[in-house]
Amino acid sequence: MIEHFDVVIVGAGISGISTAWHLQDRCPTKSYVILERRENIGGTWDLFKYPGIRSDSDMFTLGFRFKPWESAKSIADGQSIWNYINEAADENGIRQHIRTGQQVTSVDWSDAENRWTINITAGGEEKQITASFLSVCSGYYNYDEGYAPEFPGAADFKGQIVHPQHWPEDLDYAGKNVVVIGSGATAVTLIPSLVNGGVGHVTMLQRSPTYIGALPLEDPVAKQTNKYLPKHLAHFANRWKQIGYSTAQYQLARKFPAVFKKALRQMAERRLPEGFDYDKHFSPRYNPWDERVCLAPNGDLFKAIRSGKAGVVTDTIETFTENGIKLTSGEELQADIIVTATGLNMQLFGGATA
Repeated sequence: MIEHFDVVIVGAGISGISTAWHLQDRCPTKSYVILERRENIGGTWDLFKYPGIRSDSDMFTLGFRFKPWESAKSIADGQSIWNYINEAADENGIRQHIRTGQQVTSVDWSDAENRWTINITAGGEEKQITASFLSVCSGYYNYDEGYAPEFPGAADFKGQIVHPQHWPEDLDYAGKNVVVIGSGATAVTLIPSLVNGGVGHVTMLQRSPTYIGALPLEDPVAKQTNKYLPKHLAHFANRWKQIGYSTAQYQLARKFPAVFKKALRQMAERRLPEGFDYDKHFSPRYNPWDERVCLAPNGDLFKAIRSGKAGVVTDTIETFTENGIKLTSGEELQADIIVTATGLNMQLFGGATA
């Protein structure tokens, strides 16, 4: 007999857990199940294991309304976010509704029956369940493979090529030369952590610069509200303070881009080594928030560069070589490990077809 639920939720990451909580809160009599293809819940925060993995958004707004984020660290590390999601599932009776190892392969809507049929692969077997409502919370990218351009000469490189989406747990980078291709959020997060982990030297290789802002690791306002206000009131204050701050920051950047650029420059130059070419490496041709602005808590990326253990090269790749990467300028970067922090492959509905 085919099981039927009022609601089927696909994905047990932060969106799936939030959807389940609101369903329980507002429609307590409705039956539901969460189907998760992985063996653990947590989504992104269970998948990514590269050094320094952290949120790009502050946890006061990314986190759940029903479970206050109690730390003053608004930009949280991946393990803390994974713990937070798991706690939310346990504290609210959601875990009992989660079925792991369940890959949704396709869905089909029937007008005649007024229900969805969800086709699932689990443990090598295929099965079906039905639902009156379907909520897909599986994210927007392919969990199986990240975006990796076809670099000429990649097969000639004698070292190791790694994509952050599938970081080997036993990767030994201590004392080695590492080149990180890309300057988005992953690279900005990864490089300081490699320096702290004992890398010999790490180079961020970028085709063009990215705006990077330095903010305190701990929110000074949140430290005070968490200290003096009741938990839920502090959460409310922190959340709306951050919404107001982010909105004001964005509006300032759009209306007065020169002012915002100057502020970003001052944040960086206070932490970078003297004589560093800021314009070449951190001053894009576009205005702030034409594309996203990356965050460096406590200016950790700039401090890594100042330490001499990290550097930035703005150039394009001609080819990989046996010992590294040859650039269009003719320079060759020596590398034992090349990290392709080149992004994600977009994928709707977790790859399920309809």
